[in-house]
Amino acid sequence: MIKLSPSILAADFSRLGEEIKSLEKEKVPYLHVDVMDGHFVPNISVGTPVVECIRKFTDMILDVHLMIENPEKFIGVFAEAGADIINVHFEASENISNTIKLIKSYNKKAAVTLKPKTPFSCVKDILPEIDMLLIMCVEPGFGGQELIESSYKKIKEAYNFIESNQLKTDIEVDGGINFENIGKIIECGANVIVAGTSVFGAENISLAVEKFNCIFNEYEVKK
Repeated sequence: MIKLSPSILAADFSRLGEEIKSLEKEKVPYLHVDVMDGHFVPNISVGTPVVECIRKFTDMILDVHLMIENPEKFIGVFAEAGADIINVHFEASENISNTIKLIKSYNKKAAVTLKPKTPFSCVKDILPEIDMLLIMCVEPGFGGQELIESSYKKIKEAYNFIESNQLKTDIEVDGGINFENIGKIIECGANVIVAGTSVFGAENISLAVEKFNCIFNEYEVKK
């Protein structure tokens, strides 16, 4: 099943609760929370207080993407804040297998992210250990970038490996995703779609979600 994970990085924080309720009405399963520390990536975004606040008024799955240095130091606080999926960068962890085990010790789903220049081959050995692989289609840290064309090849490579090894790992994609390229992304094998501007930047969030769902259903029928 193809799932939408709207990124609050593009949300209007003065209306965040209202906008999340709009997503709930459309039965959007995931909410993507980008956490940036100003070191691993140039920007600073939200932290545990925002995750705690969101957790209080929604049952949506909180897909927390840690774009931070030394993520293992913060797994516990984000788990306690209410994250359901904790996503760490392969490039940021000193021992990615230990970090994955730490996430799972809190009974949370574990995900690993690859930057655009990090080859898929780096995570082949750990794919059986994780619930989801996030492939960044832009350089992390900024919204509104255009999708990097080489991302399609990486998504397809990950999908083929997962299928050939009969794994159940989800493939999430993030960055530069819009209604023009979403079809190709799905055809390459992605099944969790992060969209920021295309959802929260739309004039009508509900209509944007409906449009994504129509596209998802079209490709589900083709399978």
